[in-house]
Amino acid sequence: MASMAFGLSSATLSSTNSLLYHNKITSFSNLKSHQRTLPCSLLGTKVLISKTERAVMIRTCRSQVNCSASSTSTLPAALLFDCDGVLVDTEKDGHRISFNDTFKEKELGVTWDVDLYGELLKIGGGKERMTAYFNKTGWPEKAPKGEEERKAFIAGLHKRKTELFMALIEKKLLPLRPGVAKLIDQAFAQGVKVAVCSTSNEKAVSAIVSFLLGPERAEKIQIFAGDVVPRKKPDPAIYILAANTLGVDPSSCVVVEDSGIGLAAAKAAGMKCIVTKSGYTADEDFQNADAVFDFIGDPPEERFDLAFCRSLLKQYVS
Repeated sequence: MASMAFGLSSATLSSTNSLLYHNKITSFSNLKSHQRTLPCSLLGTKVLISKTERAVMIRTCRSQVNCSASSTSTLPAALLFDCDGVLVDTEKDGHRISFNDTFKEKELGVTWDVDLYGELLKIGGGKERMTAYFNKTGWPEKAPKGEEERKAFIAGLHKRKTELFMALIEKKLLPLRPGVAKLIDQAFAQGVKVAVCSTSNEKAVSAIVSFLLGPERAEKIQIFAGDVVPRKKPDPAIYILAANTLGVDPSSCVVVEDSGIGLAAAKAAGMKCIVTKSGYTADEDFQNADAVFDFIGDPPEERFDLAFCRSLLKQYVS
C-alpha cells in the first residue's frame, strides 16, 4: 500500500470533491482508538490517520483548521490564475455592462441580458464572443459586409469595450474576490512564481492586476492574455505558454480557475486545477477538478491556502 503522510492523492481529491463543500463524513476504513489528528491541507477539515492501517477519514468541522503541508510535500513551481471570475467577479457587472455600453454608443441595437451573456461565456474571448453572436443572430446594419472588414469592425468594438471596462477597474468599482491577495502573498513568500492566464484583453487584465492587487504585487506577476496564443481556452495553449515562459514543468503548476472551459484548458496542459466557482459558473460540471470551492477566502472564512495547493502535488512513495 502507498504510504500516506496526511493527505489524499489528487485522484482521491477529485472523486471526493463534495466533501470540500458539503457536511458529510466519509470513512475509508475502520479507524482505531490510537488514531491521531495531524495538520492537514484541507481547510475546514480534519484528517485522522491510523498508525497501523494508514486509514484516512475526512470529516468537515465547524471550527477553522489552520492547514500546513507535510515536510515531504513539494511546493508548486508556479501558481497560475485565471482573471475574470477568479481574481474579480467581473462578468455580469463589468464586461457585460461594458459590451452593452459599447453597443449603445455605436447604435447597434444590441443588448446582452444576464442570461444571454451567461450562455455567451461558453465562448472564450470577447472578439470571438461577438463574432459568434452576430453570425448566429445576424450582423447589425452598420456592420460591413466583407470578412476582413468585419474583423476590423469587431476589433474596434472590442477596443472601445476594453476602454470602458478599464475605467470601471480604475475606479475600483469591482473588488478582488476574497483570499486572492492572501494566496498570492503566500506564494511570493515561498518563492512560488505567479502568473495570470486569461482570454481577456491584455490591457484589461493588466489593469485588474495593477489597480486591484497593487503595483508591488503587479511587478512580480507575469501576464499571459488576449491574443498571445492563437487558440483560446478550452485549448491549453495559454497554460503551456505560461509554463514554457516561466521555465517550469506543467505538472508542477497549480491553476485556479472558475469555469468549465478554463478547467479543461488547465487539465489538458497537464496541470492541477482548483475551481473557485463564480456567479456565472456555479452550476457548471467540475467533475475533473482537483478541488472545488466557492472562493479562496480570508480568515475566518478561509477555504484553502498555499498549503492546500502544495498538497495536490504530493507524491506518495510505496
